[in-house]
Amino acid sequence: MKITGTNPLNPAAGTTSSASVESTDRALGAGPSSGPAMLAGELASEVLKPAQATLAAMPEVDEVKVAALRDALAKGEIKFDANRLSQLIQRYHGGRA
Repeated sequence: MKITGTNPLNPAAGTTSSASVESTDRALGAGPSSGPAMLAGELASEVLKPAQATLAAMPEVDEVKVAALRDALAKGEIKFDANRLSQLIQRYHGGRA
């Protein structure tokens, strides 16, 4: 596979020597054991932090929606079909018992 283009980890298009990666690591403050994979992981982590914080702040169960569905079932506004539910569960689990 030939890699073309330039970026901080690949200053010369098409080739990267281990010396250039190590010098880039040192310039970015990375230790000798870290490399492009470590940098990509750290960047992905930073990008995902806001989404992870939002997800962590959300309740596991939406109580308002559950209450609305419970009320709609009690009023007969939603039809509950136990047979259909069992078929969907079996299909989801591949017919395993």
